[in-house]
Amino acid sequence: MDRAVPRSRATLAAAIGTVAFAVAAPLALAVPAGATTTPPLGEYTVTELKFTVDTGERTCVVDADLYRPNGVDAHHTAPAVLTTNGFGGNKADGGTAGTAKAFAQRGYVGIAYSGLGFGKSGCLVSLDDPRIDAKATSALIDFLAGRRAADDGTKVDYVAKDGQRGDDPRVGMIGGSYGGAIQLATAAVDHRVDALVPLITWNNLAYSLDPQNAGNTDVPGAYKWQWANGFYLIGEGQPLLAPSLDPSRYNNLTCLHFVTRACDTIRMLNSGRYPAGSTDELLDYARSVSPVSYLSKVKAPTLLVQGQADSLFNLNEAKATYETLKGQGTTAKMIWQSWGHSGGITDPASGELSLGAGNLETSYVGQRVLAWFDRYLRGNKQADTGPNFAYYRDWVGEPGRTYATASRPPALTDKYYLSGDGKLVDNRSKVVRGSREYRNWLIPTSHSESSLAGLVGLPDPAPYDTRGTYLDWTTEPLASATDVVGAPKATLKVVSPRTERVQNSSDAADKLVLFVKLYDVAPDGRKTLAHRLVAPVRVPDVTRPFTVTLPGIVHRYEKGHRIQFVIAASDDAYLGNKGVKPVTVTSAPGDTGTVELPVVR
Repeated sequence: MDRAVPRSRATLAAAIGTVAFAVAAPLALAVPAGATTTPPLGEYTVTELKFTVDTGERTCVVDADLYRPNGVDAHHTAPAVLTTNGFGGNKADGGTAGTAKAFAQRGYVGIAYSGLGFGKSGCLVSLDDPRIDAKATSALIDFLAGRRAADDGTKVDYVAKDGQRGDDPRVGMIGGSYGGAIQLATAAVDHRVDALVPLITWNNLAYSLDPQNAGNTDVPGAYKWQWANGFYLIGEGQPLLAPSLDPSRYNNLTCLHFVTRACDTIRMLNSGRYPAGSTDELLDYARSVSPVSYLSKVKAPTLLVQGQADSLFNLNEAKATYETLKGQGTTAKMIWQSWGHSGGITDPASGELSLGAGNLETSYVGQRVLAWFDRYLRGNKQADTGPNFAYYRDWVGEPGRTYATASRPPALTDKYYLSGDGKLVDNRSKVVRGSREYRNWLIPTSHSESSLAGLVGLPDPAPYDTRGTYLDWTTEPLASATDVVGAPKATLKVVSPRTERVQNSSDAADKLVLFVKLYDVAPDGRKTLAHRLVAPVRVPDVTRPFTVTLPGIVHRYEKGHRIQFVIAASDDAYLGNKGVKPVTVTSAPGDTGTVELPVVR
């Protein structure tokens, strides 16, 4: 008879399971409903393998599946593709196993493996740390090179080699989110990786989980508590969901399943305090396990794919990675697809890539991925890897034309001014002198999203702001359709005497927090917040002007619609102000805030 599970433990396990489904489904790239499936192109065999690896922190086992195309042998070699799961997933997830299957059908040797701390792989969750997680991946590359065997003695001699070097296999990597960052981490420590395709992943976890959009500043941001605690609950809940875990997956009673510094960081953020010294140290840890800290070592050609519907890792993260890679001479291109972590990942636009369904030939992104690997793994110099930049347009209904392309992401083009009468005007001479005030409450009064709601099928109220707790500025009806592609920017100056008195305390939480966003207002008054994206800002110094970079969007403001710029006092998806801090915004023709948009014509 099965042993009964105590009610308290069963209840907690059920709660963790619900959150795990919510977060792991998108990160594992679940098969979208209604996706087009590509017919099988070739047969293959799958062999389950274990690899004992020493990460420097612990010795543990990595659980993997080897996908070998029929007909591939020592005399008929093939390049390899590595893929792993998103956070909370494992090698058997639809997107992970589906990816290995899809490439095996197309003649590539595939390895799908469970990342450290997930599935049947051991070790602690260490957030794709290049010093730990990348070492495990590098051991799999040793296997593909024929330099080591799996734990059962299995070796391979049928992976194509790079030139005359017998220890350098032709190997690429592909995967999303947690399975995206590991690619960059691995390429930074192992230059045998030949091609990368990271999807919907991060550039800087400090920005992802505690976003600060006020430009170059050491001041922390506004904690994205819903997303962050979803991850934390999944990680810490692993022993409850799978009580027979490998002992290497346990840390201690206060930090069960993560490395200690990850737990320390999340606890500091949950406290709502940013004490001097410890804040820098803990957010520095988040940066240290992020591509922003090691991209200078990445030389492998990289095709970045980021989702427009993504409040976790927004388009700005991919753009930052892209610009760094391009700036240092690493081959890089970038695609902004329709789906990301927010909502529609299980029901993306028709024709969009589904790794789980394997619709590579019939989706724009899939075709680009195939060409990328054809060029950099198979060595086909005639393969067309496409333009530097492409983006999905949801307002174009004609198949085959939904993606637009460009040589680079668009620059800021159109400038608006904040007028004292609440208008957003296109010329400084139209600015009316005036002052307007809002004040925050001790509870959130604005809503952008319930971060996990769309992923579990729960309703999410439309975005709203409570009167008196925000300010808005609105354009006249647009004379023609206006396509915004990229990250808008605002330059602002606010007055807040109550903040000024406390902002220099030892706790950065005393500084003013505000939330900037752009609405699309229809002629009938209905408002749309594109993909529910907002820009949290912890103002470095309320006595000085500051610049805000909003999340990148791809959005058409139709003719007759109006653009509305909003500064809100709070947002319930984030931790905000400590205490009540009234804010005044003053406008005059010679001194007022501005909003700049990257408009494509």
